[in-house]
Amino acid sequence: MPPGLKGRLKSATQVGLEAFWSAGFAALGRLRPTRPRLWASPGGVRALVVAPHPDDEVAGCAGTLRRHRLAGDAVTVAVVTDGRRSRAGGLAPDEMSLVRRREAEAVAARLDFELRWLGFPEGEWRGEALGASLAAALEGASPAIVYAPSAVDFHPEHAAVARSLAFALPEASPLRVRIYPVQVPLTSVLANLLSPVGALVPTVVEAMAAYVSQSGSLQRCLRARRYAGARHALGEPAEEFWEMSAAEYRRLHGALEAVASPFRGLRYLALTDPLAYGAGRRERRRLRERAHGSGA
Repeated sequence: MPPGLKGRLKSATQVGLEAFWSAGFAALGRLRPTRPRLWASPGGVRALVVAPHPDDEVAGCAGTLRRHRLAGDAVTVAVVTDGRRSRAGGLAPDEMSLVRRREAEAVAARLDFELRWLGFPEGEWRGEALGASLAAALEGASPAIVYAPSAVDFHPEHAAVARSLAFALPEASPLRVRIYPVQVPLTSVLANLLSPVGALVPTVVEAMAAYVSQSGSLQRCLRARRYAGARHALGEPAEEFWEMSAAEYRRLHGALEAVASPFRGLRYLALTDPLAYGAGRRERRRLRERAHGSGA
C-alpha cells in the first residue's frame, strides 16, 4: 500500500472511530444527564497553573487559560520539571531540556501567560525542594484559583507533584483548586466544572503545535475535549475540572501513596478510547469520598 494512501486510511479510521465514540458519549449524556457547573470568569481573577512537565498545562487547560486572559485575568504557569526524560527525536537529556523550555516559552507567548520555569530535572527532584519552590510560586502569584495535577493519573511524577503541592498549600487558604486531566479523563464521576472551548479550539491546536517534540501525545487530548462536550450535552468541546477547596486537595493528596495506578490514558489510536473512561472507576469514587472527608 502506498505510504500516502496508508496515512489517509489511518486518518479516516481515526475520524470515524472518534465520531462513533462521540455519538456513544452523547447517547449516554441523554440517558444519564450530568450537572456540572459551567464556568465563566467574572474578571480580575489571579490564577496559577502547576504543570509537572512542559506541555501538561496545554494538555489539560489551554482553552481555559486563554479564556482567563480574554477576561482580563492574570495567569501564571509554573512548570515544575524540565522534561529531559522524553525520548522524542532521540535527543540527549540536556538538549531535550533546552528544547522543551523553548517550546514552553513559545506557548506562553501564544496564550499570553507568565511562565515561571522551576526547571527541576525530571525524575531527579526531592519533595522538600519542590515544596519550597511551589510555596514561593503561590506567594508570588497570589492566586484565587490553582489549576493542579492529581492522583487521577498513571504518571507517577504527576501524582508526586500533586503531593508536594498539597503540602505547599496553606492550611487555611481560601483559594480554590481545579484539578485538570492530562491524558486520563476525570469522567462524570469527578468532573464538577466545565469550561466550553469550542470557539478556542484553533487556539488550543496552535498551542499544542508549539510543543513540537510532544505532538504525538497531545493530539489525543483534543479528543478528550470533544468527548467531554458530547458527554455533558454542550454541543461543543469542553475542558473538564474537578474543583475543590484547598483543604480538600490537601486531604486528597497529603497521604498519597506510591502504588500501581488503576488508570488508563487515551492512546494514540482512538480504537480503545472508552477503556480510559472505564478503567479506575472505583478508584475515582474512592478519591471523591476521600476529598470530601468520607473515606480514607
